Amino acid sequence: MRSLLYPLAVLATLALVGLGVLVLALALIYPNLPSLESMTDYRPKVPLRIFTADDQLIGEFGEERRAVLKLQAVPLRMRQAILAAEDDRFYQHGAVDYQGVARAFLANLFSARAKEGASTITMQVARNFFLSNEKTFSRKLSEVLLAFKIESNLSKDQILELYINQIYLGQRAYGFGAAAYVYYGRPLDQLSVAEMAMLAGLPKAPSRYNPIINPKRAAQRQQYVLRRMHELKFISDGEYEQALRNPGRVEPFHAGFPLKADYVAEMARQYMVQAYGEEVYNKGYKVVTTLLKSDQEAAYQAVRQGVLDYDHRHGYRGPEDFSELPAPEATEADFEDALSDAEISDDLYPGVVVHATDKEVKAYVKSVGLVDIKGEGLAFAKAGLVPNASANKKIQRGSIIRVSRMASGGWEITQYPDVEAALVSIDSHDGAIRALVGGFDFNQSKFNHVTQAFRQPGSSFKPFIYSAALEKGFTPASLVNDTPISIVDPTQNNGQPWEPHNYENEYLGPIRLRVALAKSKNMVAIRLLQAIGPDYAHDYAMRFGFDPEKHPPYLSMALGSGLASPLQMATAYAVFANGGYRVKPYYIDRVLDGKGSVISKAHPAIAGEGAESVIDPRNAFIMTSMMRDVIRMGTATRAQSLGRSDLAGKTGTTNDHVDAWFTGFQPSLVAVAWVGFDKPASLGANETGAQAALPIWISYMGRALKAIPESPLVLPPGVNVVGIDPSTGKPDNGPGHLDEYFYSQPAPVN
Repeated sequence: MRSLLYPLAVLATLALVGLGVLVLALALIYPNLPSLESMTDYRPKVPLRIFTADDQLIGEFGEERRAVLKLQAVPLRMRQAILAAEDDRFYQHGAVDYQGVARAFLANLFSARAKEGASTITMQVARNFFLSNEKTFSRKLSEVLLAFKIESNLSKDQILELYINQIYLGQRAYGFGAAAYVYYGRPLDQLSVAEMAMLAGLPKAPSRYNPIINPKRAAQRQQYVLRRMHELKFISDGEYEQALRNPGRVEPFHAGFPLKADYVAEMARQYMVQAYGEEVYNKGYKVVTTLLKSDQEAAYQAVRQGVLDYDHRHGYRGPEDFSELPAPEATEADFEDALSDAEISDDLYPGVVVHATDKEVKAYVKSVGLVDIKGEGLAFAKAGLVPNASANKKIQRGSIIRVSRMASGGWEITQYPDVEAALVSIDSHDGAIRALVGGFDFNQSKFNHVTQAFRQPGSSFKPFIYSAALEKGFTPASLVNDTPISIVDPTQNNGQPWEPHNYENEYLGPIRLRVALAKSKNMVAIRLLQAIGPDYAHDYAMRFGFDPEKHPPYLSMALGSGLASPLQMATAYAVFANGGYRVKPYYIDRVLDGKGSVISKAHPAIAGEGAESVIDPRNAFIMTSMMRDVIRMGTATRAQSLGRSDLAGKTGTTNDHVDAWFTGFQPSLVAVAWVGFDKPASLGANETGAQAALPIWISYMGRALKAIPESPLVLPPGVNVVGIDPSTGKPDNGPGHLDEYFYSQPAPVN
């Protein structure tokens, strides 16, 4: 009996000693636990976020990606998924789940596999706010004590809300609101149950279960969470089966936001840093731009398609690069290494060729895997697959190529374009920018062609010369000679004769100004500028917002030899569209601080309500009517495909087809499309503004104007309608006459 009592006494003594040590530890640690102020006054590092006018996220800048949510704003299924994955007894236990501890102890005791933990959501909150992840007894004890302290000061809902917003979920995303955007490109309340389960599985190991990095492990974790939700009766049998069948598709944040507006987001970022300093990256500032989601989508797609169409017209240039693949076999790691420097550009995927014949190309495509390309998918690149293909075009094992999905579902070989393009649209009444695409791919080139590229506008500058001429007594019916011209100016062209020509060298003799503008006759524009004087025309054109230094007052100004940006062109054409007022383009409507208070608001001057009147309203009306004829019977007749009568504009093509433009408008919306190379070079013999730029404009306007009714041309006070003889421009109301617009004065005799 005595032999049995001795060990018991020893155990009791050890227990008392252990208890004493524990009490001492508690006495020493508990008073030194950190204050809960950072939790009760929760102020996370919230990034600068940029939105469209209709609340679409287009940019986020900061060390941590966050979208802080109130618990009520978190969908019920999301909360249930979190509880199922991490702590299903959260609302039943205190700081420590003793049942969970016992379950984990038994599981770990009888399993040699990965160990099961017993951390509650409260313990995880304690760790995430105040503690490191080191595996020591003191850290674990502090975690437990902090959990008790948290539970005694905050409600369960408050704790869960902190957890939902603070937990790290990979890809620099903190909180489930941010993770929804990071992994799916949508707000939390737009996710399916399966997608919510995917996010709920991340806290256990954000790297291991990252659906971008480890999709297979992530899918297994997602299935586990769904199973637990089903077992806990959070979801029905039908919901469970539906979620398993439709697990959702990850759309990684790093590939961009669902709405492509990177150039505007970067403009807003630069403005915010300049205006408010570096603190904008973590104080939760919100910038609301003037962009409209539907307009921006239309602009982005129009630019992308326009560039790709141009590129395909000029044939296959050959593979982007070459990588020596190991022979005879190569692994997936070898393929990934070969593609390490090639980035996905929206629907253009880089791939490395594994095997190639003239009948089939097998390639490993980044983020996709091995694909077979056959039949029509080889058509564009056939020049690189023939036996005698030149070295720079030849497609062979190791070639780095671009592929894209066809409408049929297969893959086709394409290429990354060399040419660039841009589009900007503004509200003609107040200057609000509704869409802006500064280039083909922001990730490849940050250069914003809308605001930074100053190029020759070519014939799209002619309306400003014509507008100036109207103020000097010319009318749309005035006859000007369209014949070759030779000009000698000792101060220009090294004293050599300047002998400009019309496109395709076609000359019509004396023609009315309306016809000359519609058909973009260079000789008429030059003679018109001679008649009114380059200095007068220069000063007049500067009313539209151009830089005087970039438009020297020479006769070549009639052909758009100066320099202008697409944004300047849009601003200038808005004067015609709105009846003669110069509006200032702007892209930020308001700025909100981290508390949601508006700290800055745009107050634009509106046409007719504060904006400066820079040309006669009669002039704006007549010029608009003339530019409508550019579409009705001139160089932009392709725009008739939109089926509207209220469109006006002007094509622009520079010498040697270096720049292609179309600047056009409907009374409420102005849009400019430009195409060219960053290093100026010819676009090709037939690549005029009508061929290269106009299709982009048409594609954009076709969508942007869907909800805008047609606007009739309203005759302003001071304009008369007079019948004229179309061959002479003289007043004539006989058979075959045309109606023409004149200022209220006797129609001039030619």
